[in-house]
Amino acid sequence: METLVPYAIWAVLLLAGIGLLLIVLFGLRNLTFGKVSPVSIAIVALPGLLMLGLGLGLGDWAQAGVITFLVMLLLALLSLFLSSLRGFIGL
Repeated sequence: METLVPYAIWAVLLLAGIGLLLIVLFGLRNLTFGKVSPVSIAIVALPGLLMLGLGLGLGDWAQAGVITFLVMLLLALLSLFLSSLRGFIGL
């Protein structure tokens, strides 16, 4: 049974990679056809770009992942606060 574990891990990584590649390809396709706005594509790509930049800059991918998570959490909280403030003021 222990011999199947590495194959299962590689199968999961392969399927996740194929899924990510298809997401990128269909996102670019929808962008070229005008079905989505470039701003929404940029918002979706922000965590990946932040992770890539921090990982290459710091050299420690685990620390880059934690910092990316914290930055995205703070951005989400800030956007929720500004959205509620906008609704409260009536803009």
